[in-house]
Amino acid sequence: MSTPSSQPGAERAGGPSVRIGALVPLTPPGWVEAGRHLLAGLELAVRDVNDAGGIGGRPLELVVRDTAADPRKAAAAVDELDRLGVAALAGEYHSVVARAAAARAEAVGLPFLCSSAVLDALTEEPATWVARLAPAQSRGWRIFADFLLGAGHERVAVARQASVYWASGLGILRDHLAARGGTVTELDLTALTPAAVCDELARDGATALLLLAGHPEPAVPIVRAVRRDRRLAGTLIGAPAGQPEFPGWAESLGDDGAAIPFLCYLPESLSPLGVRVAAALRERLAATPSFVAFEGYDTVTVVAEALRSHGVDRAAVAGSWPHLAVEGTRGPIRFSRAPGVSVWQWAWPPIQVADRDPANPERFRTLHTA
Repeated sequence: MSTPSSQPGAERAGGPSVRIGALVPLTPPGWVEAGRHLLAGLELAVRDVNDAGGIGGRPLELVVRDTAADPRKAAAAVDELDRLGVAALAGEYHSVVARAAAARAEAVGLPFLCSSAVLDALTEEPATWVARLAPAQSRGWRIFADFLLGAGHERVAVARQASVYWASGLGILRDHLAARGGTVTELDLTALTPAAVCDELARDGATALLLLAGHPEPAVPIVRAVRRDRRLAGTLIGAPAGQPEFPGWAESLGDDGAAIPFLCYLPESLSPLGVRVAAALRERLAATPSFVAFEGYDTVTVVAEALRSHGVDRAAVAGSWPHLAVEGTRGPIRFSRAPGVSVWQWAWPPIQVADRDPANPERFRTLHTA
């Protein structure tokens, strides 16, 4: 699916537009709610860039393509956007999809700033053209494991769907917990119903169940089953990938969706820029903006600075990654080579473990800060 170009605020700048491609999951099986937040952030930043005069007086234009969580669609979109002559790529949420887009962008020589995907090995070999704003999965999920240990959960069960992303997360959790005396039991969701998950959890004796699974299916039925099983009273449910942050989680689960910790890539308090952007995003989304929306905004802000300071030539943009210093909504952004990470990495974005407050599921609590 192709969507029209987005050029908010372009009337305030003149001349031919500078185009950047945007990869966003906007239809199923992609996580549409996350895609909507990501796109809102991207579009708001384009508006702000154009309100401030664009790129050397030229308007910035967003050319949006729907990836629908399909790596093949993402790779094809990169090829199409390459032919259209975009100066750079931005966006994407799903890690496996971003990996396909990053590989193709590296192959054709198209700078790509990935917004939200966290797989450490976003490319097979060290990349020149690809940079990332989201923290590497190994960093965030180890922080989540530290939170579990600090809360007294040494015996952990993981309900996992089959994917490279979930398998990577499971490996990180298992290794980090095992090195500190913890254990991880894997529950295979290709073979277990929600009721069977409860039975296995009761037999295992784990005090925490982590959902490495998509929303709404099968995560929502599993949460409901665990909450209603008297054998599992007091069992912590966690969702490190961040599903509970989105409004659809609260709409699906109500009070059952509270007190489920997740990783959130926001600081304890926003800067004045972050506060202003949060208000604008809330108006645009008619909901509390997730960290994914802020990632979208920061992505365009960084790409715009690269275009302003280094020009619109693709090689110049890619060469700018280690030289940029940009004030983002969540803090100063600089890129470097992080150990074990194959792309230019913002090292590191703020990371919290948060949940929805049981007293008011519309409000978030910070449980742990890295």
